[in-house]
Amino acid sequence: MNNELKVSFYLKRERRNEKTSVGDNAVYPIIGKIIIGKTIAQFSSKLKVSERLWSVKSGRAIGKSRKATELNREINKMNLSIHFHYKDILGRTGMVTAIEVKNAFQGIAPSQKTLLVLFQEMMQEFHARIGIDRAPATYLKYEKAYKHLTRFIQTKYRVQDMPLHQLDLPFIESFDFHLRVERKMKDESVMSIVVLVLKAVRLALHRNLITYPPFFGYKLKKPEFQIRSLTKEEFERLVSTPLESQSLCFIRDLFVFASFTGISYIDLKHLTWKEIIREEDGCLWISMSRQKTGIPFNVKLLDIPVKIMEKYRGLAKDNLVFPVLGQGRINYALKIIAKYCKTDKVLTFHMSRHTFASQVCLSQ
Repeated sequence: MNNELKVSFYLKRERRNEKTSVGDNAVYPIIGKIIIGKTIAQFSSKLKVSERLWSVKSGRAIGKSRKATELNREINKMNLSIHFHYKDILGRTGMVTAIEVKNAFQGIAPSQKTLLVLFQEMMQEFHARIGIDRAPATYLKYEKAYKHLTRFIQTKYRVQDMPLHQLDLPFIESFDFHLRVERKMKDESVMSIVVLVLKAVRLALHRNLITYPPFFGYKLKKPEFQIRSLTKEEFERLVSTPLESQSLCFIRDLFVFASFTGISYIDLKHLTWKEIIREEDGCLWISMSRQKTGIPFNVKLLDIPVKIMEKYRGLAKDNLVFPVLGQGRINYALKIIAKYCKTDKVLTFHMSRHTFASQVCLSQ
């Protein structure tokens, strides 16, 4: 498609009623014309000039009078603004029409949104709900997905953004291939990114920004089911294997504590001593609300988690039970611990919750 831009200005003389008189001079309205390829758009400049001061060839006022200078200055401003919007739209979408440039120049919002703009709006809406019913950690997934989507659009299509009406099945299939093959991501990572892109498309459908599902026929490959808990033998080996590093021993104790309580990483990180309740029978309980959902929960503490709490009492600040490290650092250390314990499974802190469900709860 030919995207060459041509901008010209001329006097509108077709109708007599368009002509106005100022003294003895007839003045005519100046009309702007935008031509891009085979598309044409015209607009009123809201300027007027007498015919004797107008050059048809240059599309500008003649002479150096104050009137001519002011007119040419305004026309040049319009010309520069049109070229700016032309380059902006062409750079973002890879294609542009005269109507789109005219609307942008006149400040008329385009009816067609782009994918990255919509994705940003979705991120802003999610961010506004953080602390209410959304978690900050989940927002990081949106940022990651946006980064990969932006890189893909710019490298694959060589544009800054993709109009929603240009999305189709080959787009999402190419993005899937880009993540799996070019970025060498595993099924779970691909799914966490693509799911958010599909969510943005559903949002576009609900807002009537598009009239049909552009990715119809696409099937997202889901990760194969993996056993996420430790067996009884693996858990016993994890507890009993000697570790030389104190930091590794501490992280193992956190994992064991979570395995006996089912507490999540974020809840463990915010667990305080005031949420450790002693009942009349002398038993200790964790009584708090989940950070993720706000739902209250109560868990009885057995002997092992109680001993772990007492072992680290006083080390954390702000009345916290444990001086919890970052989740990434903990998961990295757990992989080292797994090697010491000769466990083939990829050990993560979240696996402690599954171990709680499969080993501790079912054994009681």
